[in-house]
Amino acid sequence: MVRKIDNSIKYGKRHGGFGLQILYPGLIKPQLNDTGLYTIGRIDHARITPGTLIPMHPHRDDEILTYLRSGMVKHHDSEGYSDIISNQKLMMMNAGSGYFHEEKVVEEGGVLEGVQIFIRPETGGLPPQVQFYELPEIYSMNRWRKIAGKGSDYPLQIRSNTWLMDLRMEKGKEIALPKAPSQNSAFLFYVLEGKINVSETMALAAGESALIENENITFRALETSDIVLFITQKDAVYFDEGMYSGNLQ
Repeated sequence: MVRKIDNSIKYGKRHGGFGLQILYPGLIKPQLNDTGLYTIGRIDHARITPGTLIPMHPHRDDEILTYLRSGMVKHHDSEGYSDIISNQKLMMMNAGSGYFHEEKVVEEGGVLEGVQIFIRPETGGLPPQVQFYELPEIYSMNRWRKIAGKGSDYPLQIRSNTWLMDLRMEKGKEIALPKAPSQNSAFLFYVLEGKINVSETMALAAGESALIENENITFRALETSDIVLFITQKDAVYFDEGMYSGNLQ
């Protein structure tokens, strides 16, 4: 089964230079009665002007990946970490029992565009921690790259059965889904930028995604495109009361 998730399902927020399109992926499956899709709680697609400050604010029981394709942000948190996040440096905040941070979009980096991804942990109240990872290359050209997940072969660790990969597809290139890391998995194929043809039957534009379950799918880039792939185990144990990743139903 393949289901398209278009931009009409998203919620928009704008305040000054802060623009956000919020996807609650569970809304594509009303029978779940859940705003999240199994372990995937929420995806925020952000576009923020330089100089914007997002003041110190809390997180709790969310596993949060900050993944940028343009711009730079200065991060400071209650665990004592301070660093610059960019399209080559990723950050995973495992908020656990409680965590505060602030972000400021750095002037010299230009307009920030990327996603902040809220994943559900296996259980609530875990110890808070923060992880950073410097990508060897900004783009993974035409091949899947592991960026965050459960297991030693993923550079950033997620504390539930959830896995994230990325790639940049050049125009005209084709690719299939990678092998699922667990049985009973669902794939969410998210187009950050560009345009993708799904098995010649469906087109995805920037900000749109496709939910794939029990299908062998081929993707072809109609233009150069940046992709984030989410894999979730549908029968995994997860905590759905996180501050941002939790179920809002």
